[in-house]
Amino acid sequence: MLAWDDFRLVKCISERRSLAGAAVTLGVNASTVFRRLGALEERLGARLFERGRAGYALTPAGEEMVEIAERMGEDILAFERRVSGQDLAPAGDLRITTNDSMLIHQLTGLFAGFRKAYPDITLDVVVGNAPLNLSKRDADVAIRATSNPPETLVGRRLADIRWAVYGAAPLTPVTTLEELADLPWIGPGDMLAPLQRWLRETMGERKMVYRLSTVLGMAEAVAAGIGVGPLPCFIGCSTPGLVRLFDPPNQSPASLWLLTHPDLRASARVRAFMDYMGQELGRRRDLFEGAREPA
Repeated sequence: MLAWDDFRLVKCISERRSLAGAAVTLGVNASTVFRRLGALEERLGARLFERGRAGYALTPAGEEMVEIAERMGEDILAFERRVSGQDLAPAGDLRITTNDSMLIHQLTGLFAGFRKAYPDITLDVVVGNAPLNLSKRDADVAIRATSNPPETLVGRRLADIRWAVYGAAPLTPVTTLEELADLPWIGPGDMLAPLQRWLRETMGERKMVYRLSTVLGMAEAVAAGIGVGPLPCFIGCSTPGLVRLFDPPNQSPASLWLLTHPDLRASARVRAFMDYMGQELGRRRDLFEGAREPA
């Protein structure tokens, strides 16, 4: 009788197209993978792979095994999500995904407050701009700026995130963008292509002298006096030495979302985190929307 490990073996070889690659994924050596595959094919009486210069290619029988393995994997993940949603007390591990700007400027202090309120919950924070797949349990909760949250997730829109042009003192606010036209500008690099496009649409072409792949780096560069540049108000207003020079009109900003998978929203630890962070971040709505300077 076939076991899950048999299906996983074939799936790993298919994904890596080599025995050595599959061995790394499975945490064994290549000779073990070779023996297991040979034994499986002998037991089935069918070849699962064609061996060629490009690597291991699935036969029709192998393709069917991979399809079954993928369905089995999805069923296992769905079961894990449902079981995780049945905990009664707010305790255990909770994996959060967010970006570095949010973590450093807003979330670390809030996470400290949450830990005091719920000491039995351990936070595992994954920092990065790439969205993680909550359906595959890459994370339990996402705190993200987006204009288009995935339809497969549920949660709350907490605030719009507005941007403004900032510079270092002794620069002073202006009434038109053209008054800043002759100054050197700081902007996002190619890794922030969506932000690049939005800035061109909002503020036109500018004399960029310094580009970075992180918004945090842009804020540091503006504070160092390299040039003026656009920043989210929640960063610009909380960075010492920065002056808010100009508010671009007609913004269509991304919103700050607190998201989780539907199967997890009944989990006591997820519910506690969503309620706590929703309340605390909601209190900072004016800051995210650029309505006021922080006290």
